[in-house]
Amino acid sequence: MIGNISMSQSFKSTQLQKSRVKGAYNNTIVQLQTDLDQMGVKSSEVAIFLRGFKLEKELQVWVKHKDSTTYNLFKTFDFCVLSGALGPKTAQGDMQVPEGHYYIDRFNAWSIFHLSLGINYPNQADKKLNAKGNLGGDIFIHGDCVSIGCIPITNVHIEELYTLAIEARNNGQTRIPVHIFPFKMNETNMENAILMIRDDKLRSFWKNLKFGFQWFEENKAIPKVKVSSEGKYVYS
Repeated sequence: MIGNISMSQSFKSTQLQKSRVKGAYNNTIVQLQTDLDQMGVKSSEVAIFLRGFKLEKELQVWVKHKDSTTYNLFKTFDFCVLSGALGPKTAQGDMQVPEGHYYIDRFNAWSIFHLSLGINYPNQADKKLNAKGNLGGDIFIHGDCVSIGCIPITNVHIEELYTLAIEARNNGQTRIPVHIFPFKMNETNMENAILMIRDDKLRSFWKNLKFGFQWFEENKAIPKVKVSSEGKYVYS
């Protein structure tokens, strides 16, 4: 336990040594703590979960006590702009925002887009479904208002999110989950989407991804996600 506490404190203190992060943290932490208090969660106890919806251009931020299992909606940030179309990212340079189940794997304090949080694209499902191609990489949630496959949410909102992610990481959440969907995958939207597209591979992918959307809708908890040998998500 002592070792884990030391590691988490070291992460936060290291981040705050970076001038841009320190400025963002100072700009946002007091209001974030006030907003979290209203949710019944302290910044020293928070864990977070991000859900993105491409059609609606929304990034939802969900929070919980780090020892709880269920989340509550905290904030929703608009995508400032969206590149590409509905459907997963499958190749370098295709301008697509990925779709699937990811997690934050980088905190970039020196981003050319103010601050950025990297996601672990391509994940195992992406690699198995598109094994022969150059899948690309370097997908971020970031500031500013430009995109070639990333999720920009403006400088003001990335400061809030980056600060909140520091707190969550500092509390021991080494993997902050990020689930990205083409749209809110309720029954009506799914029926309309399936009728509109003729790509059987895309239909199959979305039907599989819908299980992950529905699981959280029903439980407000994140399912355990594995990837089959065929590249499908398996939920439990």
